[in-house]
Amino acid sequence: MKPAPDNFPRLTSGVVYQDAAKAIDWLCEAFGFELRLKVEGEPGQILHSELTYGEGVIMVSPEKHAAPNHPWQASMRSPKSLDGMYTQSIMMYVDDVDAHCAHARAKGAVIVQEPSTHDYGDEYWSDRGYGAMDLEGHVWWISERLRSSGAK
Repeated sequence: MKPAPDNFPRLTSGVVYQDAAKAIDWLCEAFGFELRLKVEGEPGQILHSELTYGEGVIMVSPEKHAAPNHPWQASMRSPKSLDGMYTQSIMMYVDDVDAHCAHARAKGAVIVQEPSTHDYGDEYWSDRGYGAMDLEGHVWWISERLRSSGAK
C-alpha cells in the first residue's frame, strides 16, 4: 500500500454544514481544531477546508446544489436541514476529556452523553468519553484513553 500524502492521514471525513464558515470557526473555538486550509469563493462561500486536531484531519464543506458533472452533491446535507437526522458520527481522542467537555459545553455544544468511563477488561481497553452535538446537529464522540489493551 502506498503511503498517504504528507501531512494527511490515510482516512479522513468530510462534514457538511448549512453555514460552513460559521462551523469552521465554532469547531476551532469549541473543540480545539486548528484551521489548516480554507479556500473561499465569493465572500463567505467555502470551496474547500481542512481542519486538524493532532494528526487528524476533517474537511468542512457547505451544502451544495447539484452540478451537471456532480449530481450527487445535491444530497449533501447538514443534519439541520434533515430535521436533526444524521448518517455519521465522528470520534476523536483528546488528552483531558473532562476539561474538553467543560470547554465544549461553555461554547454551546449540547452534551448528549455526560463523561463516563467504559472499561472493556484487561484484554481490551478503558476509555473515558462523552457525546456532544455541534451547532448543526452532528454528533461527536470525544474520548480519552485510560488504559490500552493488555496493559495492567
